[in-house]
Amino acid sequence: MPGQEANQNPARSSQQSSVPLTWLLMGNRAGDNSQVLGLGEALGWRIEEKHFAFQPYEKIVNLPWGAHLLGVAREESSELEAPWPDVVISAGRKNEPIARYIRKRALREAGKRVRLVHVGRPWAGPPTWDLVITTPQYRLPQDPNIVHNDTPLHRVTRARLDGAAANWRDRVADLPRPLVAVLCGGNSGPYPFDRASGERLADQADALAREFGGSLLVTTSARTLDETTDALFSRIQSPSVLYRWKMDDPDNPFFAFLGLADRVIVTADSVSMMAESCVTGRPVYLYDTGEGKTSMKHNPWLDGVGEASEIEDGTSTSGFSRWHLKAQIYRLTMRMGPQRLTRDIRIVQQLLIDTKRAVWLGDGHPGSEPPPLEDMARAVARVRALI
Repeated sequence: MPGQEANQNPARSSQQSSVPLTWLLMGNRAGDNSQVLGLGEALGWRIEEKHFAFQPYEKIVNLPWGAHLLGVAREESSELEAPWPDVVISAGRKNEPIARYIRKRALREAGKRVRLVHVGRPWAGPPTWDLVITTPQYRLPQDPNIVHNDTPLHRVTRARLDGAAANWRDRVADLPRPLVAVLCGGNSGPYPFDRASGERLADQADALAREFGGSLLVTTSARTLDETTDALFSRIQSPSVLYRWKMDDPDNPFFAFLGLADRVIVTADSVSMMAESCVTGRPVYLYDTGEGKTSMKHNPWLDGVGEASEIEDGTSTSGFSRWHLKAQIYRLTMRMGPQRLTRDIRIVQQLLIDTKRAVWLGDGHPGSEPPPLEDMARAVARVRALI
């Protein structure tokens, strides 16, 4: 009855208002969004996603100390109005001024103190934030408001993997076991994932599948070049399911392949995908997308022991391109520039190797029962302590 429903609403509203409200700032980078969503979901509080598009000139106006929306395409983005949140979670440079704008406006209009949590590497100084949740590749200082996790946050849980796997189980029922998932990223910093690298991955994945008499479940991502995908897919010889990434595809099998996999190969350019692979508890193999001076596994050039003449040679086996020029500049910055301008993903790769959570593809096999990752639990505890 209407009267009874009216009597129940105040209690429900009171109960809801006692649960902190968290705004999740969503940008245009899937990896950042996945970390923000994963943390928001794990908190178990009320969450609202705020989506943003950005102006072409946003780099000019988004200075590290700003608190504004000058870089936001307002007509394509979410409204920012009261009721103001208790916590804002952001990731990525573009969302930093937005987070500070929300805090400033909530304080001015409602006298409310909004806690700011930033995931990854902030460009504004650590004191700007109530909490920073970071990972080793960013090499941030040991400050009291910085949580140093081993790997990035993500949305992978056993329940999510099992649910996704159930939807694909019949489609892979005829493939020989074990099933080896192959997760593909893209070019990253000084590390190429080009046509030649795609061919090498096909050969090495085939070799692993043949060794165990199994099959491959291969998926690319938004960052995988078409030429890399073509080379990889055309060269694979093992029984396989091959998925070429498509935007907003409801049938994207990423979680399903992780859930079905008995073993996982992941390109080591993506710190997020490496972490998501390790959550499965399956043996994980890191694929070095480069070789020689572009190798992740062993690259003395980046360690500062290469010869000066090497600076002139930035090509890969598939020829010179604009990306190779950008990669060369990144290498120079890693060697000689400020740490805050680059990230060194080799630190995370080595951590996963040292803790027996993964091995390099071609270097044997991981041991059984790797230690679990506890990064999400650590992050959730620190965010809850802010309220």
